[in-house]
Amino acid sequence: MTDYKRPLSFGVSLDPSAAAWDQTRQLARTAEELNLDYLAVQDHPYQAGHLDAWTLISHLSSLTDRISFLTDVADMQLRPPVMLAKAAMSLSSLTGGRIQLGVGGGGIPDAIASMGGPARRGPDLVAFAEESVRLLRTALSGGVVRLHSPYHSIDGYRAGPATPKPVGLWLGAQKPRMLAMTGRLADGWISPLNIYVPPLEVPSRQEIIDKAAIEAGRDPKDLRRIYNVIGVIGEHGDAPGLVGGVQHWVETLTQWVVDLGFDTFIFWPATDPQRQLTLFANEVVPAVRERVEALRSAR
Repeated sequence: MTDYKRPLSFGVSLDPSAAAWDQTRQLARTAEELNLDYLAVQDHPYQAGHLDAWTLISHLSSLTDRISFLTDVADMQLRPPVMLAKAAMSLSSLTGGRIQLGVGGGGIPDAIASMGGPARRGPDLVAFAEESVRLLRTALSGGVVRLHSPYHSIDGYRAGPATPKPVGLWLGAQKPRMLAMTGRLADGWISPLNIYVPPLEVPSRQEIIDKAAIEAGRDPKDLRRIYNVIGVIGEHGDAPGLVGGVQHWVETLTQWVVDLGFDTFIFWPATDPQRQLTLFANEVVPAVRERVEALRSAR
């Protein structure tokens, strides 16, 4: 694989649990104070203890001034595409352009069905997702949306409001058909957690995205590549994901930029989130930026 040489960005995943609200609010403020780029919120509304992702992001956006937000990822089975675009564009307009839209096809059909959504699977899910992504692209561009199909019936919605900055459309994907869709249609790829798509499996997925992008007449370098990384900075024997000291994290994330092609990392602290976030922002992030810049300059 190759380094796509895109600017680096870093964020932290926030726990949407209602019980963790006080900690989540503090983490959001700390992330902004420490100059991270993104606050990411997962979207599993069928979890009774979870706050709704858009409601949480909307509230946190009023408590912050600079940092951007990312749905990681919004479930398109439960959020109709034109309404999802409306929500993203509205919040972008209200926050000065601090919204990126990560979306996914909906990977837990039975849980989706428990909320009244359709339990789509396999080719049916992929076809629905592709049509939804195309509708999102049209709506996010401010165009007129019109489509009648087995999945959608839209009679000429004129999308808006206008946004201060484009809302990026990033697709969460891990299987070939969704990865190819990312290359054809999305602004970026959101990889699942490093425990679900480990580094050794990344090159083959990047190749699918790049091939589809080229076939669609797109430059693969134009796509963002986002990696959700769970782990612990420091010694923690039974923690999942990436575990080790600051230097190990710096070396690993640097390698994942220059060898695997990622440009954005969303940190999921597996323990002690406040302390882990501070270590990540103060010690890991600046060192990775410096190492990557040096390696790029030397090439």
